Amino acid sequence: MGNSLLQAFIDWTGKIGLHYEFLASGYEAQIWRGGFITTLYLIVLLIPVSLAFGILFAAMLTSSRKLVSVPVRAFIEITRNTPTLVQLMFSFLVLNTLVSNVLGGAQNNPLSPFFWVVAVVGLHVAALHADAIRAGIEAVPEQTVEAARAIGFSRLEILRFVEAPLAIRASLPALVNNLINLVKLTTVGNAIAVSEITYASIMVWTQRDNVVELMIVILLFFSAINLAVARIGHWVEKRLAVPGFGVGS
Repeated sequence: MGNSLLQAFIDWTGKIGLHYEFLASGYEAQIWRGGFITTLYLIVLLIPVSLAFGILFAAMLTSSRKLVSVPVRAFIEITRNTPTLVQLMFSFLVLNTLVSNVLGGAQNNPLSPFFWVVAVVGLHVAALHADAIRAGIEAVPEQTVEAARAIGFSRLEILRFVEAPLAIRASLPALVNNLINLVKLTTVGNAIAVSEITYASIMVWTQRDNVVELMIVILLFFSAINLAVARIGHWVEKRLAVPGFGVGS
């Protein structure tokens, strides 16, 4: 049944000038399916990694201790003002080489290209998250902070139980936009041979010369994922909305 439907799809698209014959080739189809799966793995890992570090960076940015806030601010400025691809290439070609040298050779280095994509893209988007959440923290009314302080909350408790929950609600639209950008940034992995969907597609179209067909699917694939991210983000915004504050105002 599955094979007949696949063949029917190949035949139908062939009539309109599109060539998806590679789907019937076990080896090429496997490479392509692997690219889809790898991209989904990257997205599933990167979303929580970027949010966790974004919250951490935002907390450090709002610290009154210069020793904590200044290094994070410097990292954020460098990160958001340089291309993600340049950051990835620097990390993989320079930092990864240094790690290999310290460990006595590349054979002893446990850090894979996949790791560097997660680390670089995750921290890049975390820097964008951090500024959005920082702005949300600074938007929390001073009266609310004073009320928490008056009932005995420590600075850390105010940040954890008062400022952070309100800040995240206020910054949700920006966070969702950053996550949409994160999904698109997974494609930089092809620069260091991480077999995500664009790299896998390049491997196929160099053999088949069917760039148009594969680009159509890639565009639809990322459009569908980002539509889902946007809709989920909108639902979360409505769910967490606080009347009179942030997205609920």
